[in-house]
Amino acid sequence: MSHPIQSVRGMNDGLPDTVETWQAFESIVRDWLRRYGYRELRTPILEHTGLFKRAIGEVTDIVEKEMYTFVDELNGETLTLRPEGTASAVRAAIQHNLLYDGGKRLWYTGPMFRHERPQKGRYRQFHQVGVEALGFGGPDVDAELIVMCADLWRALGIAPTLQLNTLGDAEARQRHRAKLIAHYEQHLDLLDEDGRRRLHSNPLRILDSKNPAMASINDAAPRLMDELGDESRVHFEGVQALLTANGVSFEINPRLVRGLDYYNRTVFEWVTDQLGAQGTVCAGGRYDGLVEQLGGKPAPAAGFAMGIERLLALMETAGAVPEAAGPDVYIVHAGEQAAAHAWRVAAAMRAAGLAVVMHAGGGSFKSQMKKADTSRARYAVIIGDDEAVSGDVTLKSLRVGTEQVRVDPARAIELLK
Repeated sequence: MSHPIQSVRGMNDGLPDTVETWQAFESIVRDWLRRYGYRELRTPILEHTGLFKRAIGEVTDIVEKEMYTFVDELNGETLTLRPEGTASAVRAAIQHNLLYDGGKRLWYTGPMFRHERPQKGRYRQFHQVGVEALGFGGPDVDAELIVMCADLWRALGIAPTLQLNTLGDAEARQRHRAKLIAHYEQHLDLLDEDGRRRLHSNPLRILDSKNPAMASINDAAPRLMDELGDESRVHFEGVQALLTANGVSFEINPRLVRGLDYYNRTVFEWVTDQLGAQGTVCAGGRYDGLVEQLGGKPAPAAGFAMGIERLLALMETAGAVPEAAGPDVYIVHAGEQAAAHAWRVAAAMRAAGLAVVMHAGGGSFKSQMKKADTSRARYAVIIGDDEAVSGDVTLKSLRVGTEQVRVDPARAIELLK
């Protein structure tokens, strides 16, 4: 006997109970985004590899080590399963000229792919909700993105903490880059392999190292915040003032640089100590140069992405996972006449907008009632010979200890609704 085929490592099936929990979560998220005026964008899972190399940066862990890239044998194109969503969103905005009449607030959700070592909260196929504010340059939009996150955390019953930093403008980063290289050249014997490789190509990424052996040398490194120009400093102060005015607490983390090259000015992460090593549940910032970098007219932009798996894990830790709703009705029936009546009743109830499961497979009323109870339905509709003759149904609550009532189907629909 051959062994059954398993799913690809790090890519998980969504079973019905899990999917229903996700749907409850997604319903909260969709309503939250609607209230802030963000509209949904849907982009392909596959993109040209050059999009991510140009947007994310070739000297990053994602591009160097983690992307699922292959050559399309039909036309020789090099394609990549998207590892993140911002590059695709900006590409779509440029391709379809979405910014012709001003800024756009967009969001998306779906699977992303990175070839990482699977562990709790880190998968090779994972899912994100991403939010992008394209065409807005002021600190008010940076603050709005963060405030709206704080609003969502309250709705979800979780409490991650906010870390905030600024990467300044290109001139500040160039000054900082020179000082970083000089600093690390004095400690070459302490640099790990990645650090040596990135020393001259992208030294800022060394600050993002998760290698504990690099902690002391990174702590002693020059600070980008000390290189800020007046305009960047005023912008960052504006963000902080708006967050304070709106009751959002934060911690300035000068080592927060984010793992993607396209960021500038404001960067932030929402973190928790409840998920072990995978402490970041949402991250983002400003990326004013990306639209032009990908071939569009220069336009400011900011956004963030949140990991759905990590958020649900944090909600589970906090005891705040939304309970998935069961059907409104489970129809129990026995006998040929009763079955025919049950079909008619089910059709009428579904036409009225109710969620109805009709028992299949026969069995006694007792066994069917057990099925009705485990279905999580609010009510059982019981149809036997008497109900079939009279055209009525017996309505019994499965969640509240009320007496069952016998009514005609139209009245049952009124009571259920």
